[in-house]
Amino acid sequence: MATIRVSEAEATRDFAGLLAHIRAGKVVVIESSSGAVAVVRPAGSEFRPRLLSESIILAKRHAYELGYEPVIDAGFAADLEEIIRNRQPWNPPSWE
Repeated sequence: MATIRVSEAEATRDFAGLLAHIRAGKVVVIESSSGAVAVVRPAGSEFRPRLLSESIILAKRHAYELGYEPVIDAGFAADLEEIIRNRQPWNPPSWE
């Protein structure tokens, strides 16, 4: 899926154009001077968050392609373990 990047000002100035890009299947990243503010994707059943099991498979495939296994820094690994230990069921608001 193609990605385009626009500033907050551009997104505000040409919202119709922004929606046209999204309808055409593009992902739009709206940015400010400090970085990404929002990511807008086309609606549809083809988009869903990636499962942790899928991420693990992708990481193993990447390691195989590299020929070595990248090492996760200890702080990141600890943060990830804490997130997994404390995860809760996702209960999105009714409008999502």
